Amino acid sequence: MLDINLIREQPEVVREALIKRNMDPAVVDQLQELDAKRRSLLVQVESLKAERNAVSKEIGRMKDPAERQAKIEQMRVVGEQIAALDEQVRQVEADLQGLVATIPNLPADQTPVGKDEHENMVLRQEGEPRSFDFSPKPHWDLGPELGIINFDQGTKITGSRFYVLSGAGARLQRALIAWMLDLHIRQGYTEQYTPFMVRSDTLFASGQLPKFADNLYHDAEEDFWMVPTAEVPLTGLHMGDVLDEASLPRRYTAYTPCFRREKMSAGRDVRGIKRGHQFDKVEMYIFCKPEDGLKELEKMLADAEQVCKDLGLAYRVVQLCTGDLGFNAKITYDIEVWAPGVQEWLEVSSVSWVGDFQARRANIKYKPAGGGKNQLVHTLNGSGLALPRTMIAVMETYQQADGSIQVPDVLRPWMGGIDVIRKDE
Repeated sequence: MLDINLIREQPEVVREALIKRNMDPAVVDQLQELDAKRRSLLVQVESLKAERNAVSKEIGRMKDPAERQAKIEQMRVVGEQIAALDEQVRQVEADLQGLVATIPNLPADQTPVGKDEHENMVLRQEGEPRSFDFSPKPHWDLGPELGIINFDQGTKITGSRFYVLSGAGARLQRALIAWMLDLHIRQGYTEQYTPFMVRSDTLFASGQLPKFADNLYHDAEEDFWMVPTAEVPLTGLHMGDVLDEASLPRRYTAYTPCFRREKMSAGRDVRGIKRGHQFDKVEMYIFCKPEDGLKELEKMLADAEQVCKDLGLAYRVVQLCTGDLGFNAKITYDIEVWAPGVQEWLEVSSVSWVGDFQARRANIKYKPAGGGKNQLVHTLNGSGLALPRTMIAVMETYQQADGSIQVPDVLRPWMGGIDVIRKDE
């Protein structure tokens, strides 16, 4: 959430940022109007309260019963006016906060200006896509032929866009999760096992509500929401906390299943396991001091890249432009891996510096070691990595001419002796 003082004192900065994000800057005028109305109402109510306090003291000194009763009656009317104004203030404040909550974060100066994903910048490519002496198959053929992915069973159990991983397929997915967590622990992150359901206030704190309500799964009776990413509960770990400066940065990693209402359209995106309403992901999350934000961003990006390198996958780093930037982010780098069967670069990670945007929503601060006013922390998040597309890249990159799949070296300790996935293994 943006600081209301920024909107009040530097509205042109917010307008310019919204224009860069291809949004209507007129919302800034609405915010200013609500803020002016709020302050006007506060002046009125404070004036009436001061009058009531002064008259209350007079009433205590009055000797004439009739005069005292007249003043009491006058203050009763004033009290009703104050109550009505207080209610107006509450409503205007709710409207103001509700509107502020819909404004995205301001892009950092380092974020390139662009209209949409077509203007994102490919910064570099690491590794070369594997060359084949046969035509590589897409995973939606490889998986069923090996008996490790069953789309029909997923549809039978739940519906379209669901699937079942079986045998070595399920084990490969589990191996990826366990290995990634262990790698991130070695990189300096502390593993967290968090709830897979959260309350509304946790989703608001992380920036998911109110904007993305239509994309989330909600149990209205209990007010439990299925997490769309571990970023949500990891943000919630320190809601309302004041952390010691010496404890920063705090780096966390967590595995969660993720649940999102995907808006499916006809085409190749809907085939296979690339998109689904449920998927697994290992997340990295950092709480740090403001001056360390960019340094921690570079670390997190390097840590996510290490996953791709160790898996032997060709990948590229893409910097998102302002028109494609996520709601919470100031800067975002996407990591895309090459999947030779589907012939696509698949996004497996978005690494973002969020600044104090989430911390303001969640009221997460730190106490400076030298004393002084508590300060908002900065937060960062990144996938390390998202599993379905990583699975796609591994399966398709390591496939053999006979239809089998070699297991990458780093995953073999978690595969129970399976070095090559063959049919019925």
